[in-house]
Amino acid sequence: MTDTSKLEHLAIIMDGNRRWARARGLPAAMGHKKGAETVQEIVRAAADMGIRYLTLYAFSTENWQREKSEVESLMDLLRQYLKSELKEIQENGVRIMFIGERTMLDADIVEQMNKIEQDTKANDKMTLCIALSYGSRQEIVNSVKKIASLAQKGDINIAEIDEKMFSDMLYTKEMPDPDLLIRTGGEKRVSNYLLWQLAYTEFYFSATAWPDFGKEELTKIITEFNGRERRYGKN
Repeated sequence: MTDTSKLEHLAIIMDGNRRWARARGLPAAMGHKKGAETVQEIVRAAADMGIRYLTLYAFSTENWQREKSEVESLMDLLRQYLKSELKEIQENGVRIMFIGERTMLDADIVEQMNKIEQDTKANDKMTLCIALSYGSRQEIVNSVKKIASLAQKGDINIAEIDEKMFSDMLYTKEMPDPDLLIRTGGEKRVSNYLLWQLAYTEFYFSATAWPDFGKEELTKIITEFNGRERRYGKN
């Protein structure tokens, strides 16, 4: 079994769905559909490996700028995924939570998200966190606004503001910071993802498009990660 003793929280940027489809002469929707199947495989693998937290970047706030037809197709796929594909994950003792700007999503999608979070809140095998309509800069701005409001009302003193208070205002307040970030698809950037939380995270950039990413490559990456020395700026 893969040693994940050093890896409590894994974050993934699931990139390459559209390029995977384009390379095969398929519409982007087919790449996203195949990518959704990969999510199932990786969630199962991570749970079997004993990883406690898995955060997946599913849809960014910037993705709303894509062509309307593609966005609508993605939202329809999301509806299907929320209603059916997540059922197996729930039944395997996985807690599911969502982070992001819910006000940008349709009401029926938000309702289903809320229901899933409520239904799985007692599950403790693993926490699956799905970043949906998410942007880290917006998350940080929201955190600043919350703290400013508390200070304005006199609920906190300026001197009390520290890193922990700031972290507790973020969407991810219930989770430790990621130990490892994997980005698939060949790009080498973080794309407005967990900017505060990635301060001491190890990075791995895979050339494999997300639809082709699987348990075997995940295992190899974790083995490589286990060989790294994490110094946290100490030396």
